[in-house]
Amino acid sequence: MSFFTKKKICVTHNMSFHADDLFATATLSILNNGNIKIIRTRDEKLFLEGDYVYDVGGIYDPKINRFDHHQEGGAGARSNGIPYSSFGLVWKEYGEKICGGGEVAKRIDERLVQAIDANDNGINLFEVKGEVAPYTIQDIFFNFRPSWKEEQDYDACFIKLVPFVVQILNREIIKTRDSFASESIVKKAYEEAEDKRVIIFDDSYPWYETINEYSEPLYVVSKKGDTWRAEAVRKEKYKFETRKSFPEAWAGKRDEEMVKASGVSDAIFCHNGRFLIVAKSKEGIIELVKKALIA
Repeated sequence: MSFFTKKKICVTHNMSFHADDLFATATLSILNNGNIKIIRTRDEKLFLEGDYVYDVGGIYDPKINRFDHHQEGGAGARSNGIPYSSFGLVWKEYGEKICGGGEVAKRIDERLVQAIDANDNGINLFEVKGEVAPYTIQDIFFNFRPSWKEEQDYDACFIKLVPFVVQILNREIIKTRDSFASESIVKKAYEEAEDKRVIIFDDSYPWYETINEYSEPLYVVSKKGDTWRAEAVRKEKYKFETRKSFPEAWAGKRDEEMVKASGVSDAIFCHNGRFLIVAKSKEGIIELVKKALIA
């Protein structure tokens, strides 16, 4: 026998939307297995109908599911100074529940939530050099707003975007959970490595953050499909400069040219940025790495 489950009513503001109200809605959708009804309004009478009211209303009180941050004084900030937006407030209350664990929720807060909260509160997290700025997740959502020539139906655009944002957030949860599951494998490979400058995996694991904690590794070798690759470890997690680039003579070489430049018979490719090389076999990629170490 099945029973009708009343939809939870999610109330947020109408007109323009940002990443924070979209992701707050996605969080509440996942929390309630998609069984939500969205009302976009600034009519305070309609706030009373909401099971959740966020990014509008001037109240932050998680006990009654009110999650606004626009009131005087805001709704608090993290220890690093990044203030909470509606996404951060909803995530603080329900992130651990939908992730199934505090560590996963905390890492997603650090990776995704704080960036969105900072942007929504007018805090720059990066420096623009020249005239080219990063194309951010906020820019993607802005692209879905109506242009001045189109019908100004922001509500329809918002409703259409929510399932997409739910997919993004679900993927973040899955990938973060899986990265935690691989950390012990990555640490073990480091601990057992004879030469800690080169860490070798027989599969493709997310190793970037864990390996970066150690000072010795220069290259990481792993299997990718039918080929083997080696990647240069970055000096800093969020910058492209590596601890030791692959030889300049290999840069941009492919197939026969790469074989000739490297002297390794099954070498396939070296990225022009000299942070990635590919070979047909494990033996071939290790031979390339050994050459790179002494180059």
